[in-house]
Amino acid sequence: MESCNNLKLAYTSIPQISYASTAPELSDNTRYDFFSRVVPPDSYQAQAMLDIVTAMGWNYVSTLASEGNYGESGVDAFVQISRELGGVCIAQSLKIPREPRPGEFDKIILRLVETPNARAVIMFANEDDIRRILDAAKRNNLTGHFLWVGSDSWGSKISPVVQQERVAEGAITILPKRASVDAFDRYFKSRSLSNNRRNIWFAEFWEENFGCKLGMHGKRPGSPKKCTGLEKVGRDSIYEQEGKVQFVMDAVYAMAHALHHMHRELCPGYLGLCPHMTNIDGKELLTHIHAVNFNGSAGTPVIFNENGDAPGRYDIFQYQINNRSVAEYKVIGHWTNQLHLNMEALQWATGDLSLPASVCSLPCRTGERKKVVKGVPCCWHCERCEGYHFQASEFTCELCSYEKRPNQNRTGCQPIPIIKLEWHSPWAVVPVFISVLGIIATTFIIVTFIRYNDTPIVRASGREVSYVLLTGIFLCYIITFPMIAAPDIVVCSFRRIFLGLGMCFSYAALLTKTNRIHRIFEQGKKAVTAPRFISPASQLVITFSLISVQLLGVLLWFAADPPHTFVDYGEQRTQDPENARGVLKCDISDLSLICSLGYSILLMVTCTVYAIKTRSVPETFNEAKPIGFTMYTTCIIWLAFIPIFFGTAQSAERMYIQTATLTVSLSLSASVSLGMLYMPKVYIIIFHPERNVPKRKRSFKAIVTAATMTSKLSHLAAERPNGEVKTELCEGMEASGECDQEMLDSWH
Repeated sequence: MESCNNLKLAYTSIPQISYASTAPELSDNTRYDFFSRVVPPDSYQAQAMLDIVTAMGWNYVSTLASEGNYGESGVDAFVQISRELGGVCIAQSLKIPREPRPGEFDKIILRLVETPNARAVIMFANEDDIRRILDAAKRNNLTGHFLWVGSDSWGSKISPVVQQERVAEGAITILPKRASVDAFDRYFKSRSLSNNRRNIWFAEFWEENFGCKLGMHGKRPGSPKKCTGLEKVGRDSIYEQEGKVQFVMDAVYAMAHALHHMHRELCPGYLGLCPHMTNIDGKELLTHIHAVNFNGSAGTPVIFNENGDAPGRYDIFQYQINNRSVAEYKVIGHWTNQLHLNMEALQWATGDLSLPASVCSLPCRTGERKKVVKGVPCCWHCERCEGYHFQASEFTCELCSYEKRPNQNRTGCQPIPIIKLEWHSPWAVVPVFISVLGIIATTFIIVTFIRYNDTPIVRASGREVSYVLLTGIFLCYIITFPMIAAPDIVVCSFRRIFLGLGMCFSYAALLTKTNRIHRIFEQGKKAVTAPRFISPASQLVITFSLISVQLLGVLLWFAADPPHTFVDYGEQRTQDPENARGVLKCDISDLSLICSLGYSILLMVTCTVYAIKTRSVPETFNEAKPIGFTMYTTCIIWLAFIPIFFGTAQSAERMYIQTATLTVSLSLSASVSLGMLYMPKVYIIIFHPERNVPKRKRSFKAIVTAATMTSKLSHLAAERPNGEVKTELCEGMEASGECDQEMLDSWH
């Protein structure tokens, strides 16, 4: 038993050098530590085929293997390397049975067509299986569909492609780099029956090669021709050097070099074997085998790595049909640890110079991200980066910063354009036109009043308060210009100051007037004494007291929050980034705007209340009626302003609509005051100067009498015809000879 174990150990410790074995598992030196080979393992071939696929831009391929060690090991190596390196996905991995049933190859072809985008097929199959696969593709009218990538079992062989050149056209095959050994050809062609008796199989070869029979004991029974012995190899028969001759010679020489180096080291000076080499240690010989380095029969170095493998050196072929319809294998590159491919030498069945595709999904366009299909990294859906997102990487979209939007191809972000209300815009032209007309009219009235300052109508209108009111009207028109001008600190300051100041001047003056009228008539009903604070000086004090509240609020606003500009990117941030705009604005929010106008609106409402209270006073005595109509109309204007201003908050034209609405509302309210309170007076002054004459002064007692009689007769207004009340009132005042305008003059 012990001797058997020693024999087994001795047998397994014998170094071997193979000239044809390419199975990848033989590279495992923990199991096959005494195995070496002068041909590269299929793992190198798989790496070379993967490099070819990658160079072609194919990332979605199928594999096809003949059942058995060669085919399955080769495909497994290809799949493993593709997974480790990434970038190439396997659509299907199919096997060809050792004993295929009828129709098996058609089924395989139809299975491959189930993934039509995986046109490239990696084949580790024997010659017969390759031929039958090509024939099945031809039968199923799939000529030109598949992009075959064949291993060295296909190489540059003619037999797999005979009579199916078109379906094989464009196939890329691989073959270990080898060369024909001329010395072997010379030697083998010189062999004959007489000089090669040591080879016991040579006679059988002779019969097979020349198709003849050697005597009675020949191996070819029934052969009609008898061998003469004078036949010559290569002359009387077809001869082609076997492709593995180079590797057989390299394997023999590798062993010879290893033994020679071992003899020189262990037996220096001995012509034969010395005692040290009587029993050769397999491990020691293996060390010498792995250390050899010489030029082989093809002129290429013969070396081994730590696993006993030769370096990978392959020629790469493509099966092409030239212009003369002649099919041939053409060398298109080589692989020696890395791929060297002549892309210009490639030729495809379609005649198109561009590379055919074998990809699961086409590349996404710029601005689109890949949404990878789960479990298949080479397959994806392309999703466009929508809204304000841009393509940050191949697989992600990111949101641009708030002040930016995606560029046209969505590969980055660019600043959002900044806009402001331009003077030539229709939203600015209309308000400016109204404002200019108002300024001209106001200036004309002020000049007229100043020129006729001492005439009765000007005096009767309350000169001092009228000038304050006209100033407010002028400011209401002027505010249009800073509201439309490009925002800066100065413009923003003017907006804050004058936005509510013009209205404040106007309605403070009107409120003072209506309050004075109301107090006079209310006092007249109770006593004959005049009410307090009805003199022009008192009226000015009251008016400017009311105005000072607005100015104080503005000063506090300046102190708490100094004016500045900012860009509002939210106002016109549309769903389509192409239309997005940033709006250059003053820092006046809608709330600040309402607060600024709120005090003026409060004065306006209060003035309207007093106008309502004095509505029963006859218009021949005062300005109550024009003031009342002015306030009613102004209230309607501002009631219309509120829904328009705030109802357009979500509109893309918000800035234009709100600015135009605000400025036009201010100008209209100023125009109403100007038209109802001062245009009639100017009309009389200019066109009817005969009515602008002084009247006799009236005492307050007469005014009280008129007010009392008005109160007494007011209840008859509904029962008497039009004009009777006024007639009766004047008749009641006949004793003093006073009526109409005379009483109005007396109040002032």
